[in-house]
Amino acid sequence: MDGANEDGAVAKAVTLKWHDLDENSRVAIITLNRPEARNAISPDLAEQLPARIREADDDPSVRAIVLTGADPAFCAGFDLRDVGSGKKKGTNPHPGYWGALPPTRVPIIGAINGAAVTGGFEIALACDFLIASDRARFADTHAKVGMVPGWGLTVVLPRLIGTGRARRMSITAEFVDAQRALEWGLVTEVVEHSRLLEHSLGVAATIAANHAPAVSAIRSLYDEVAPLGDSDGAFELENRRAREWAAQRAAERSERS
Repeated sequence: MDGANEDGAVAKAVTLKWHDLDENSRVAIITLNRPEARNAISPDLAEQLPARIREADDDPSVRAIVLTGADPAFCAGFDLRDVGSGKKKGTNPHPGYWGALPPTRVPIIGAINGAAVTGGFEIALACDFLIASDRARFADTHAKVGMVPGWGLTVVLPRLIGTGRARRMSITAEFVDAQRALEWGLVTEVVEHSRLLEHSLGVAATIAANHAPAVSAIRSLYDEVAPLGDSDGAFELENRRAREWAAQRAAERSERS
């Protein structure tokens, strides 16, 4: 990845690198980086992940974020040593949102390189969409360890794979492999492990080539209509947003002329 560099000034539970596409646009690569603990969520990781997401999103040249884990796992969930000791799980430096990741201007692609479990599964579900390595596995083990989801799993997972499958995953704590995740619609594709990051960066580059404000507006529209299902209100809202967008674009063209 020519043009990539790493900021070494921050502790490395989460790393941020840049993948420069050209002089005006880049992709941010954010890596959960506690491989010795299968990237389990420690207090440091819990604080650094949203901070690094915000740092990348605040860079005006960034057009997409790729979120992955240091092999062999994506994220094994909360570090049970911290849970058992009652340690504070880290203070969210960016309050005001409910999910595992803060709201962003740009899309986040989850490049799932291995097991994504419980809190790690919730981090994956907070991405715009997921590309899986053939080594990826997914599980909600909250019930097994005596916990309850708090980052939106019971909201997002049924939308992706259906209520019955989501309930089964949560109540049984069974693992779902990459191929079944593809069949269920949890991931958009499965690629060879060695190609995962390269392929994900290619998808990010495709996003970067599009009209950035439109990408942002479309992502926001998906979020707005999601609670409305396929009701008339959802169709009306989309149509209203489209008309507002067209009027805004026309006004911008008029100002430039």
